Amino acid sequence: MNEIAAITGVDLFCGVGGLTYGLQKVGVDIVAGVDIDAACAYPYETNNKSRFIERDIATLDPSELSNLFPPTGLKLLAGCAPCQPFSTYSRSGRGRHDESMSPLLLSFGRLIEDVQPDLITMENVPQILHHAVFQGFLESLGGYYTWWSIIECSAVGVPQRRKRLVLLASKLGPEDLHLTTTRFQQRTVRDTIGSLPPIDAGGVLAEDPLHVASRLSELNMERIRASRPGGTWRDWPVSLQADCHRRSTGATYPSVYGRMSWDEPAPTITTQCFGYGNGRFGHPEQDRAISLREAAMLQTFPRSYAFAPRHAKIKFNRLGRLIGNAVPVRLGEVIGKALTRHVRANAGTGAGS
Repeated sequence: MNEIAAITGVDLFCGVGGLTYGLQKVGVDIVAGVDIDAACAYPYETNNKSRFIERDIATLDPSELSNLFPPTGLKLLAGCAPCQPFSTYSRSGRGRHDESMSPLLLSFGRLIEDVQPDLITMENVPQILHHAVFQGFLESLGGYYTWWSIIECSAVGVPQRRKRLVLLASKLGPEDLHLTTTRFQQRTVRDTIGSLPPIDAGGVLAEDPLHVASRLSELNMERIRASRPGGTWRDWPVSLQADCHRRSTGATYPSVYGRMSWDEPAPTITTQCFGYGNGRFGHPEQDRAISLREAAMLQTFPRSYAFAPRHAKIKFNRLGRLIGNAVPVRLGEVIGKALTRHVRANAGTGAGS
């Protein structure tokens, strides 16, 4: 097998490091991650062989970014701009989508134009395709070969149904510039979290503070006991249904207060995945919502991934946000393999020398 030039990358909007961790697993050297959220610093640096830079991407100087790369090898710029305004889970402020997102994506594009990396990857929600800001981002890729597609993450080994737009861009050539989605076995909730010790609602595993479940009210305890895996609130006695369920509009949200199914992928893990009433986030068997550790593992973080110092107070909203916003590690790994395969297919172009 031909040797290929080393790939060195910087992960913009790096969050807690899901993309970085996945890329590093397949040999891509991510030297730094950049994010405005200071809460990401501990998990990013503790679990990854990378430096965390707390910075607003809009204020990042291109020369500072360029200096992070070694003088030889291939340069990769990776990024996933925060995407909540485009998500189908965001029901408000739709008229402000382009206004709120353009600065982030355009800042990413500006850095690409100035730094001129050899390779680029971007991951985001599929809905971004329908907004002018995506076309503006593509304009920053002049001179690059590009590929993008909507990826169902369960098709690449992520144990959840999660559709994402993945973009790859390269100066090396057009050969093998794509993700492969046909070689992976689908993983289920059971495959992923079935071996974790049981805990109660409001309980925590002493050996792992992240394996902690939120408390449930007495009413919600009755509701989850009446729920079956893969079912809906329609399975409950009428006495347990909320007023909004009995309205016609309630039919639009059948998965709230639902249990996951053991032998299927999980639903999309969101920033509110620790709440039983926020989606199909009930444990398949135990009478509780999934724990933060289970949510992280469904995002394909290893069980050992540290999100907070061991004796720190666990804050559900903060850690739920960090976990739900992360790029699944497995998706990062698949992207890394695709980039490595692409570089090998285009070896001898002289780029990065």
